[in-house]
Amino acid sequence: MAEESTDGGVTGSLGTRVRRALAVRLGIDRRALAALRVSLGVLLLVDLLARSRHLVAFHADAGVLPHAVLRAQYPAFSDLSIHLLFGAAWAQAALFALAGAFALALLAGYRTRVATLGSLCLLVSLHAANPLVLNAGDRLLRRLLFWGLFLPLGDRWSVGAVRRGADRERGRVTTLASAALLAQVVAVYATNAVFKLRGGEWTGGDALRYALALDAYATPLGDVLVGFPDLLAVLGWTWLAMVVASPLLLVLTGIARALFVGAFLADHLGMLGTMSLGLFPLVSVASLLPFLPPRVWDATERRVVVPLGARPRARRARERVSGALAPHTGSSDRVTRWGRRAGTALAFAGLLVLLVWNAAALGYVDVADGDSSADLSDRRWDMFANPPTAERWYVAEGRLESGERVEAFRMPPGGDYTNARWRKYAGSASWGDASVRRHIASYACERWNAGHESRVEAVTLRATERTTTFGGPDTVDRAELGTYPCRPS
Repeated sequence: MAEESTDGGVTGSLGTRVRRALAVRLGIDRRALAALRVSLGVLLLVDLLARSRHLVAFHADAGVLPHAVLRAQYPAFSDLSIHLLFGAAWAQAALFALAGAFALALLAGYRTRVATLGSLCLLVSLHAANPLVLNAGDRLLRRLLFWGLFLPLGDRWSVGAVRRGADRERGRVTTLASAALLAQVVAVYATNAVFKLRGGEWTGGDALRYALALDAYATPLGDVLVGFPDLLAVLGWTWLAMVVASPLLLVLTGIARALFVGAFLADHLGMLGTMSLGLFPLVSVASLLPFLPPRVWDATERRVVVPLGARPRARRARERVSGALAPHTGSSDRVTRWGRRAGTALAFAGLLVLLVWNAAALGYVDVADGDSSADLSDRRWDMFANPPTAERWYVAEGRLESGERVEAFRMPPGGDYTNARWRKYAGSASWGDASVRRHIASYACERWNAGHESRVEAVTLRATERTTTFGGPDTVDRAELGTYPCRPS
């Protein structure tokens, strides 16, 4: 009997230690989830504001990719998009406004789960309405919202927590969804590491030099760094080593994990300052917040949250919110239990898809051939695995009624290479498709004629490609893509 008791105690002790070890590594501090929620709300708003500058060009029938053309080229996407039901610019603006309302609710933590679901649905719809302008940051943003559906993003620092009187709830959240969210982020880095190691640019030290040599990507600071190739080689090797070691994000704990996450954060902020990559660096920063251990959030509360909340105006606002909003009435216990079981099952299915999808993107799992719109090459995490060595731009040369030639439109607009959406579209559009060229020409006509008294009668599309060659002059190739008459007014 003594031996059985001792064995049982050892077994129980071992099980407790394993559970604690897993909780420390796969659990997420509730304040980290709150920070993730706020970050997602801000990112969604910033993305909507940036997209609204080119709402007609990318999302209305009068733009460069009419809905009928998109449905023909990407039939699998058309069933996923509410935006494709409306071709008018005002209807697209209304959907943008609705998405903005959900994003604001998410940021504030009001009806957090509803706000998360609404934001995710509208974001998927928006992305499906023009997949040619998307990048890795967009894909990661969708996945963060998806996993956020199964996590208590509103437990801290939220309107919902204040009205429930639960804004001081502490502890980690350790669930299948928390593990899946962390695994998702590590999968992005680890998969990217495999792609980088398959090429020679990163191991050879030339990857960052090639990327920053292109006007399409380099910021003014990036232009300066191009003059220091040895420094860029060291920075490139450092980043390669970090993404190869990225699984340590799930292994390290405490201060070691905080320092490793800090190194990733510093690198992404460095990307933001030196390269034009759209929202990708900021979305990556948001994705790393759940890895930060409790001691980081303890310090954040002491130095930022508590001092802000102690201000008289903040206290009065919190009291008004708490008094004005009635406590949330929960569902019955049976419905709640079934809801949790369904959520766990969906999270488990999502985790399986995550593993299989990344394995397929790396070529380790065969998938059935299907629609070209579901091509894995557009969804794998191979960001800059083979750094671009060339940049391309397009010019629509217009012929006026007088016979004079003018530049009716340039893509990216005005030569602004920092516009990641236009740069992505220029590289993704099916330029061999006559209908795509015709609609781009039509957009150039409408754009010019709407702002000038002298009307354009026809436009000629021309493409120019400049290839970087270190140790010699860059090569420039030009091609004419066709001439298209403008539609009569």
